[in-house]
Amino acid sequence: MAKPRLSKQDWLTAALVALAEGGVGAVAVEPLAQRLGVTRGSFYWHFADREALLSEALEWWELQGTDAVIEQVAGIADAEQRLRALFAIAITEDPTEGLEPALVALADNPVVAPVLHRVTQRRVSFLADVYAELGLPPAQARRQAVAAYAAYVGWVQLRRATPAALPEIVDDPDALAHLVEQLVLVRDR
Repeated sequence: MAKPRLSKQDWLTAALVALAEGGVGAVAVEPLAQRLGVTRGSFYWHFADREALLSEALEWWELQGTDAVIEQVAGIADAEQRLRALFAIAITEDPTEGLEPALVALADNPVVAPVLHRVTQRRVSFLADVYAELGLPPAQARRQAVAAYAAYVGWVQLRRATPAALPEIVDDPDALAHLVEQLVLVRDR
């Protein structure tokens, strides 16, 4: 029985999982083909080389993990509810567990760095706009956005690195609700 041909998306997903598990070096054609149960020929049907796979996987992560999420919440009229929805999605919907902390750890990689830079700028800018809409002056909105984004990145990193030491970051809805409340709470409104 012939194996079904893998889609480009199958390869992109496998690349992101490998990246989360082992960094850029883990995104290699032969190990990915073995993981997917196919020959390397399937890879070359979709990509010219490993660099093309890595670049496209990171672009897909940027589109799905940033642009699509912002688009999903942008239509929420109430700024406070928009923040709550954004943080809930960002923290609970992680299709590739551990990818974001892995990418932060690879911030000096020449392929990862520009994508990570764009994503960080876009996310913090969106947050700053929402905090400004809640009444914070621009400089304070930016500081709040940076602090909120840092808390998000830290939460995700701790969930990956120390789940046994901090079980509440893994599966405690009250802890998550508390985090979201702290990130939404805007003083001096």
